[in-house]
Amino acid sequence: MMSFFIGVVLGLLGMWAVYARQRRKRTLIEEEKQLLQQEKQIVVEFMHNMVEAVATGGDRQAMFQRIIHAAILSTGAMSACIFEKRPDNTLKGIAVEGLFPPQRKLPDEISSKLATRTQFLENILKAESYKMGEGLIGQVAKSGRALLIADAQKDPRVIQHKDRSLQIRSIIVAPVLFQGELIAVLAVTNPVDGLSFTETDFSLVESLAEQVGLAVHNSDAMQLQIEKNKLDLDIELASNIQGLLLPKAFPPSEKLAFAAHCTPAQKIGGDLYDVFALNSKTIGVAVADVSGKGISASILMAICQTNLRHFSKLHRSPSKVLSAINAAMSESMRKDMFITIVYAIIDLETEKVTIARAGHELPLFYDTQEDGRVEVIPVRSQGMAVGMVPPEIFDLTIQDTEIEFGVKDALLLYTDGVTESVNAEGEEYSGKRLTHTLRNLGEGTAQDIVDGVLEGVGRFCGDVGQPDDLTLIAIKHA
Repeated sequence: MMSFFIGVVLGLLGMWAVYARQRRKRTLIEEEKQLLQQEKQIVVEFMHNMVEAVATGGDRQAMFQRIIHAAILSTGAMSACIFEKRPDNTLKGIAVEGLFPPQRKLPDEISSKLATRTQFLENILKAESYKMGEGLIGQVAKSGRALLIADAQKDPRVIQHKDRSLQIRSIIVAPVLFQGELIAVLAVTNPVDGLSFTETDFSLVESLAEQVGLAVHNSDAMQLQIEKNKLDLDIELASNIQGLLLPKAFPPSEKLAFAAHCTPAQKIGGDLYDVFALNSKTIGVAVADVSGKGISASILMAICQTNLRHFSKLHRSPSKVLSAINAAMSESMRKDMFITIVYAIIDLETEKVTIARAGHELPLFYDTQEDGRVEVIPVRSQGMAVGMVPPEIFDLTIQDTEIEFGVKDALLLYTDGVTESVNAEGEEYSGKRLTHTLRNLGEGTAQDIVDGVLEGVGRFCGDVGQPDDLTLIAIKHA
């Protein structure tokens, strides 16, 4: 009987033990669930703060400061700092909150020289940079793996300071990565509750660092897109302004017909053509090309056109006009930039054209002779590019060349974007092909000449893109 009673008691105790173990297990599971839920909520709130930080845009340092503030709120740390990776592969503190201890030993005599300890620490952290592998920050940056030091006062890797408020009790350092590329290093120190960071805290900081990497990448991508949109708008505006500089109509003439075409390789370019009446009997025609392409070339070309219009009113010699332009622009131009330009003055009364050329492509003259023979010849004249040499040298080389320009004659001015257009084999269109094209088209109108040249260049190049600005103008004597 006694043995039966003992057996029942042992059985009940065993059942109670199983029940107690299951209850403890359920309690642990609930606690783990609560911890996971808390961590999830912290990460969600942190992500919300990251979105706000990214949305502020513009100021990268301010964005990192918001990130640090969110990290402190999320982890319960007393201080935090983020060290950004710089182009020279060093790490520099970009944002700090709280009394984050410097990662190098401090000289005892300088800590009292600043108004506040916080200001002192911020200046130290933002002034110093750390190499890859140097100290805890550099080690984490180099390895790409987060580090938890629960009891920092027993770890020789941790820099400790005599000032008790700067001593590190516990620290977590995590790399901020995006697709394996290091962006920064996030460090948090000393939980507010006075205890050590736990594995749960460590997991949380790793998650936060991952979100920081995504946030910084998105911010960079967003700022890049914003800057691109601004640049696109500026370029579009510059392109519209440049279009306004080109003549919308040619001077009326019973003897002459004009046709022109200008296509920049990019949205804006460094080519220019201009046709303008000097008086009732003379017309000025110019084609110019600035070395390079883009905004700087277009600005320089606009200045050149302004000078051309101005000096053409003062001089009736093309060479004197180009000399005046060179004198006005050479000192202010960048050393790596220059302008080639050909300027012609057509006299309707004498039916002559006077041409000066500053390093530009040779104009082509379609000459119809009295016996019906046709020749296409380059109009040769000496001259160096504007901005390439000082006036005393430029003026010695520039000269005027005069040609008869009678009935059925034609003149073609162009930039090297025409002759240097290439096909798929890398072969240039060349001045020889252009001369042949003009010989075949010279009987037509000015527009026929321009259209025929463009068609010939396009057929020659095929699907190869336009590498340079392309400009040409044809003048046909009726």
